Amino acid sequence: MLIGEYYHNMDTKGRVSIPSKFRDDLGGNFVLSKGLDDCLYAYSVKEWEGFQQELLTLRGSDGQKIRRFFFSGATECEIDAQGRVVIPPNFREYAGLSKELVILGVSNRAEIWDKAKWEEYISDSSFDSEEIAGAMERLGL
Repeated sequence: MLIGEYYHNMDTKGRVSIPSKFRDDLGGNFVLSKGLDDCLYAYSVKEWEGFQQELLTLRGSDGQKIRRFFFSGATECEIDAQGRVVIPPNFREYAGLSKELVILGVSNRAEIWDKAKWEEYISDSSFDSEEIAGAMERLGL
């Protein structure tokens, strides 16, 4: 299970250290994809395969758009001996990544955010505890 919030710096070659607590769950090779909210998603190969199966069941033009977004915006990554991964330039550009990053655990995936974008996102009123409580109630939690 991927949980927590970790702050890391990306070097000039696009390398970032993956939190040690995430490495076992993600595995030595994992799938990096463009995500929603201007961040990147990281899935273990097993989790990606499950997600892929769900995407393949989607029908119609919306299903086609979603598949194109995720499959064209995905790549396999390998964690090096120092626990780092290279984030490809097009992924850095998509997510607007600068030097300072936040890597989050979101249960079955990790998310990689630019630190400033993450701080802006969590300062938004829709991320406050009252809004979350309302969303939980609407979802029956």
